[in-house]
Amino acid sequence: MREIVIGFFASMFFAVTFILNRSMELSGGSWMWSSSLRFMFMFPFFLLIVFFRRNGKQVLQEIKKQPLPWILWSFVGFVMFYAPLTYAASFGPGWLIAGTWQITIIAGALLVPFFFTEKVKTAKGMKIIRKKTPKKSLAISLLILAGVLLIQLQHASSLPLQTLIAGILPVLVAACAYPLGNRKMMEISGGRLDTFQRIFGMTLVSLPFWLLLSFIAFIDSGAPSTDQVVQTFIVAVFSGVIATTLFFVATDRVKNHQGKLAAVEATQSTQVLFVLAGEVFLLSSSLPNGLAISGLFIIMLGMLLHSYLSKKNSSPPQRTPFLFHKSKGEKL
Repeated sequence: MREIVIGFFASMFFAVTFILNRSMELSGGSWMWSSSLRFMFMFPFFLLIVFFRRNGKQVLQEIKKQPLPWILWSFVGFVMFYAPLTYAASFGPGWLIAGTWQITIIAGALLVPFFFTEKVKTAKGMKIIRKKTPKKSLAISLLILAGVLLIQLQHASSLPLQTLIAGILPVLVAACAYPLGNRKMMEISGGRLDTFQRIFGMTLVSLPFWLLLSFIAFIDSGAPSTDQVVQTFIVAVFSGVIATTLFFVATDRVKNHQGKLAAVEATQSTQVLFVLAGEVFLLSSSLPNGLAISGLFIIMLGMLLHSYLSKKNSSPPQRTPFLFHKSKGEKL
């Protein structure tokens, strides 16, 4: 239950991404600057965190042990997640992007059998088998997704088919990449790194890709405007630092329980509510109609069911050390 609350607050801060990315697109900002600047702004924050906690050297040692997996899954979890998300903002409003993004609540569960294994004790000894999709959690996540689709119906009918496709396909890629990259990096780090170390490592390893993208952005559209730099900095702090940390803390605590992990990932569905509210007040979008309100109730019902299932199968959570708690790592 506690992890779901953490995921809920992460979702609230994540919503800033969809609102401000759309705002920057409407004002003529390049999606490539919106992507790359966020992670370049994030990096100093996490560098300072691991510096003060004196465990940055441990991250570098872990990367040195497995450089290719770190590069691959950091690229999947960060680059293939955020670049398509900002690109999609060029073609559709924030509510469309946020609504389509909710595919991630079932993508994480569906990807489990294809990418993850576990050791099981049998009569013949230890055996490695593929993990199974948590069926109850998947069913509840599909219910939440149905509620999200009801919200989208109010607006989707007013958009051209070409805009819908261009706004949806990149988000589908991002929605699969984010939970996959997150789960694989938890598996690779094997509990040796805490949340802050893992985000620092993933940001560090993906930094060359963001620098390359910013170079392309400069050649294509020149330097970013002051307004875009300020808005991207806000996204970096609220979504990149606060939301990502909260979400990774929540998933770290339940990483060994697939049902609870699916429940935490499902908290992202509440982003739609925050994005709708933000666009109504900040970008003068229309209010939800009766069908959309029904969708909101379905989302809330689904989250309550996830909370009940999580509490029913609860066990003492694995605690993640907080900001200035010393870990076993060495000085940076």
